[in-house]
Amino acid sequence: MKRFVEGDDRKQVALLPECVDDYVGQDNPVRVIDAFVDELDLTELGFNGTTPALTGRPSYHPGVVLMMYIYGYLNRIPSSRRLERECQRNVELMWLTGRLAPDFKTIADFRRDSGAAIRKVCRRFVELCRGLKLLSSDMVAIDGSKFKASNSRDMNYTASKIDKRQKQIEESEQRYLDLIESADRRQTLREDRRAAPADA
Repeated sequence: MKRFVEGDDRKQVALLPECVDDYVGQDNPVRVIDAFVDELDLTELGFNGTTPALTGRPSYHPGVVLMMYIYGYLNRIPSSRRLERECQRNVELMWLTGRLAPDFKTIADFRRDSGAAIRKVCRRFVELCRGLKLLSSDMVAIDGSKFKASNSRDMNYTASKIDKRQKQIEESEQRYLDLIESADRRQTLREDRRAAPADA
């Protein structure tokens, strides 16, 4: 096909293959996820498995699976089965995990066993964003419009209202974790139903 932009030959062998880092830009959000999780004390936050067992099959470090969950949250990938698939084909996740691809059960078990610790990480992330002044309510845009002032109950904040809002956010995080778990269960049931006629 002449006069079109042409790609490389799929079967072309490269003498010096490119490394995965070449495919991830310096401003890619996965680099922020990596730096954020590296700075966390996972043992203090309550994650299990931060010290490897002396016997048995080696396990995945909880930091690796946590990075996958944060990536999944930012990119709307809630299902552990979808995260498993993305680890095998998504270059950003390959970079983030070092080309590790845990199976969906490992990912789902991590979420089930570490729900409280994951919520603490979410809180820590919001605190970090506030500390870096990435979240702010100080910015006001004025375009010449006139607005009526309102100091209704919904428009003012006290310490108790802020505490109540914090609880609502924590409940929202729990609902999100419950949603992920139910999505995994539905996917497992669907796959079991598909496999049942083939076994009969």
